[in-house]
Amino acid sequence: MDTSSSRARRAVFAVAPVVLAAGLGGLASRRAPQVYGRLDKPDWAPPASAFGPVWSVLYAANAAVGWRISTRGSARTRALHLTQLALNATWPATFFGIRDKRASLVVIAALDAALALEIVGAVREDPVSAALLAPYQAWTGFATALDAAVSDPGRS
Repeated sequence: MDTSSSRARRAVFAVAPVVLAAGLGGLASRRAPQVYGRLDKPDWAPPASAFGPVWSVLYAANAAVGWRISTRGSARTRALHLTQLALNATWPATFFGIRDKRASLVVIAALDAALALEIVGAVREDPVSAALLAPYQAWTGFATALDAAVSDPGRS
């Protein structure tokens, strides 16, 4: 039975981690427009204006997954969900904040791995959640390649 208190717990699990990840990532990305503008980027790099809309959709999907796995997912899948969101919040601080390319690559590789493991668990437990996470996995894979391809002439 889905009581109002269980719906409230599900809503908190679905929304709070996403809002926290987006908020912390946003704070760490305050200098993103300036840093991204100065980077030597490959021809396939998206314009800075693409990131906001993409992340809005991906965060909404993450909230939907949180709602779904709060009752359908195992404790392991729920832990992976929280882990990938924590790594998501950490990456902007390493890339845009301290501007440490090695650290940002370690963080985003860990994000890719945690997200892949979450998807594997979700495929068995809730295939809709796995499908909702697939575009996010594709985007983080693309972001990993972009992170590896850019160079920052302002950093040695």
